[in-house]
Amino acid sequence: MASYKLKLFGLLYFVQGIPYGLQSGLLPIYLRTIGISFTRISLTKFLYFPWLLKILWAPFVDQYGTKQKWLLSSMFGLFLCCLIISKLHPKTDFATLAFILLLMNFLASVQDIAVDGIAVRLLSNEEIGYGNTIQVVGYKTGSLVSGAGLLTMMDHISWDMLFVIISVIYVIAIICACFTPEPPTTSDTETRLPVLNPREILKEVLHVPGTIWTLIYVIIYKLGEQGTVSMFPLFLLEHNFSPAELGLWTGIVAMGFSILGSCLGGILMPKYNAFSLILILFVIRVGNLSFQTSLLLLFESQSLIMKGAAVLSIILQHLLGGLITTLTFSIMMLCTQKAEERIQVKLVYFVT
Repeated sequence: MASYKLKLFGLLYFVQGIPYGLQSGLLPIYLRTIGISFTRISLTKFLYFPWLLKILWAPFVDQYGTKQKWLLSSMFGLFLCCLIISKLHPKTDFATLAFILLLMNFLASVQDIAVDGIAVRLLSNEEIGYGNTIQVVGYKTGSLVSGAGLLTMMDHISWDMLFVIISVIYVIAIICACFTPEPPTTSDTETRLPVLNPREILKEVLHVPGTIWTLIYVIIYKLGEQGTVSMFPLFLLEHNFSPAELGLWTGIVAMGFSILGSCLGGILMPKYNAFSLILILFVIRVGNLSFQTSLLLLFESQSLIMKGAAVLSIILQHLLGGLITTLTFSIMMLCTQKAEERIQVKLVYFVT
């Protein structure tokens, strides 16, 4: 039973990573190859906004219906979104595409709430460590496949076929999710009545010491990181890097170093102060960003040294990103622990 649960969660977290991989890895490069402007591509980052607001609908998912029903409904919605996108042309239907992607982020956030709720109640204390590992690896693998994996195939399959493939993956996940065991209901969960008033939710959460500053930091960090991770490869695309090469270096190789960075963050966290570490890493991150900026000004497409330097900067970027992400989650956890137990779940939904 334990093995089945872990495999199931691995599949669910894999599917959960697909929308992120699409929007951070595949779509920016694909949109640029068909002539979409940098301005329009950069504005698509605002489509992640539902993730910042998921605390508003998290109590509804937590209180009404079962987690399995929310999970199946959200994945079925994502399946339909992929089918619709397969019928669109990004250049002529850009506004419609943006709206569907916004809807996908909303549905993915609902799926995230449902899967986390099931995992928290189904996994035993002995399984939590394995569950967290599966969550990170599954999510990053899903984003890798839907981003870099499909990007390397972009020269061989059409736009509509890309999303048909993703739709098939969702169908498989939906079938497997139908056999998801429902968490047992306890007297505590029966009597727990989450506050459904958004104003009350925000008031309670923002009253926790450190929440406002943590939230500002997380928003700035996530928006900045998303901008740098997705925009620099677009510059390389303009300078004779092929989509397949970008899929390899900015996807597969970079994701490997990102996972390595996350592991290093977990090793360093117990030994050093998280705030001191993250300050040092941000100084190094700014140095790498300055180096990438200089490459933008001096880059020569025919120079192998320049190409190698660009690849190394991407590797360092993702290694640092993995480290900083792990430490950022630790800071958010420290903030969460300051809250009363009854609102800790709401705070987790809010800051993550």
